[in-house]
Amino acid sequence: MELVVSKLIDEFKLKPFQVENAVKLIDEGNTIPFIARYRKEATGELSDEQLRDLFERLTYLRNLEKRKEEVVRLIDEQGKLTEELQLAIATASTMTEVEDLYRPYKQKKKTRATVAKAKGLEPLAIIMFEQKEKTPLEELAQNYIDEEKGVTSIEEAIQGAKDIVAEMISDVAEYRKDIRKIIYDVGLIDTKAAKPDEKSVYDMYYDYKEAVKKIPSHRVLAINRGEKEEFLKVKIDEIDEPIIHYLNGKVLIENGTYQAEMVETIDDSYKRLIKPSVENEVRNELTDMAEEQAIKVFGQNAKKLLLGAPLKNLTVMGFDPAYRTGCKIAVIDDTGKLLATTTVYPTEPQNDVDGARKKLLELINQFHINMIAIGNGTASRESEMFVADMIKEVKHEIHYAIVSEAGASVYSASKLATEEYPDINVSLRGAISIARRLQDPLAELVKIDPKSIGVGQYQHDVNQKRLEESLTGVVEDAVNSVGVDLNTATPSLLRYVSGVSKTVASNIVKYRDEHGKIKERKELLKVSKLGPAAYTQCAGFLRITDGENPLDNTSVHPESYEVAEKILSSIGFTTNDLKEKLPEIKSNLNTIQPSKVATELQVGEPTVRDIIKELQKPGRDPREDMPKPVLRSDVLKFEDLREDMILTGTVRNVIDFGAFVDIGVKNDGLVHISEMSDKYVKNPMDVVSVGDIVKVRVIKVDMEKHKVSLSMKGV
Repeated sequence: MELVVSKLIDEFKLKPFQVENAVKLIDEGNTIPFIARYRKEATGELSDEQLRDLFERLTYLRNLEKRKEEVVRLIDEQGKLTEELQLAIATASTMTEVEDLYRPYKQKKKTRATVAKAKGLEPLAIIMFEQKEKTPLEELAQNYIDEEKGVTSIEEAIQGAKDIVAEMISDVAEYRKDIRKIIYDVGLIDTKAAKPDEKSVYDMYYDYKEAVKKIPSHRVLAINRGEKEEFLKVKIDEIDEPIIHYLNGKVLIENGTYQAEMVETIDDSYKRLIKPSVENEVRNELTDMAEEQAIKVFGQNAKKLLLGAPLKNLTVMGFDPAYRTGCKIAVIDDTGKLLATTTVYPTEPQNDVDGARKKLLELINQFHINMIAIGNGTASRESEMFVADMIKEVKHEIHYAIVSEAGASVYSASKLATEEYPDINVSLRGAISIARRLQDPLAELVKIDPKSIGVGQYQHDVNQKRLEESLTGVVEDAVNSVGVDLNTATPSLLRYVSGVSKTVASNIVKYRDEHGKIKERKELLKVSKLGPAAYTQCAGFLRITDGENPLDNTSVHPESYEVAEKILSSIGFTTNDLKEKLPEIKSNLNTIQPSKVATELQVGEPTVRDIIKELQKPGRDPREDMPKPVLRSDVLKFEDLREDMILTGTVRNVIDFGAFVDIGVKNDGLVHISEMSDKYVKNPMDVVSVGDIVKVRVIKVDMEKHKVSLSMKGV
């Protein structure tokens, strides 16, 4: 355990107390959001992201130590464990190194070497490998001819000995480690077309080479996909010569005997045994690193999308565009309650523009709709043109926004949607989801499998279990950073709250239904299966907007209520004054010195700072600081685009090589990483995030492919 902690301290460049306390808190069953928010003193204010990285690495290192113990036991049981080998296993830093060291002792399936050993040829192989014996090999081999054992000739005996030596060479852990390094240093990923005459999205890889050490993760995943779909053949090139040279230098003894046979054997060992497995290992490592990067990108994008600014106090019309089956319409009030649904046909093939206009204007006027959320899928731009033209006839102020509809169809057909809207047609549920996404992205998007949110790269190609774990963490962090209204939250939102399981989430809603509104946080302890431990984890993240205690509408944890009350008392107020005298409280709180109060009350300074911040803005939604969606009232056609045009757009997706920006035409434009700034940009996420509103300049318009290249330089 001590070894794992010291490794984490070293790797993360943290203070010992930060890692020791974080590990202890994790082992005690505390959730990451809880530790990040309410145990800042213990961890030295580590963020949720840092804690998740630490937790992942902790899990890996613990599994590594477990495997080391197992390997030592297995080798010891064979009576072959030496002090040197035990030390090598103990100091190995990766699973691959441990498996390399275990390789020679692993029970092998039938191989050419095991067959040769069964024929009694191992002593001959050892003589050959040591290269010291002066007697000609043919003469020595004569002694191993044994028809009963299946060795009928000198050639067979020598070949069997070579097979054993080839496997001995391939099993040396040091060689394998060095060979992997050679591949990383000089290897080239070489891709060729598997079907040269067939056009595909992988055209650029039909004759392509890139250094193993430089290839970016998105290209690794693209090549893997092309290979899987049988459009590409992939190998690692430029490695045979340096590796053979390395092995000769390691295995051959100066002025040793049997040189010709040994050179042949080394060549066979490399090409038949080492190369296929090590090349495969390197490609797997590249894939693992690329997948980790893709998962990280997906998670960061998803978090930004989840934390998109809500548009409150609006009656919204959800507009789910389509052609033949018609555009589905849903109207929801400012609480998300469904008011009306309909279907209109303003697009091909019906083109009933007048009928659609009449029906929608009636709804707009009847419910005083001030916002239309248009899904960005099929027929989106035609629908946008129709909406932009129609709202010119509306007397009151009204805008529309384009909303990502990724996952809306998945939600529509889900069990959850059926429970929420049992009497509403599946196709109309998508329009409800689109409208609600604009009102409160977080509350709506948690209902959808995070993989279907549609922001990232290659999310369907990566390890799905790993992706799910990562995204669950991302959703948890997003939900807990915002907080959840205890009296209105759905089970799908509640289950992401720290310490709340799926069952407990349903029980909270059931309790609400039976007993009415929950009036104070401690009432949660009456909810079935929500015990004191779960209460500690979840209480601070659940809000009661008009409860008996105003602190219940803040992220101040109940365990710190006494501290909050003392802070208020020190400036002459009580918690009840939070409702009536907030401006005076805010002003007086600004005069407090957190360090002084922390010393007086014997609590941590971070806790005092957080409490003061909450008392200044009780019930505040942190998403209010996020960029609001771009609201439009007119449409831009693709044909209107011209080079050097300056436009405002919304960042829809950030990937390794740039960002896709919605500028109001059918396809999002690409800002390549090289066009993001006049300075060098290593990672696009250092410059933009999903949901950001950015100014861009059009630098290239491809009318044929409907592609737009954009730049953020000097705009």
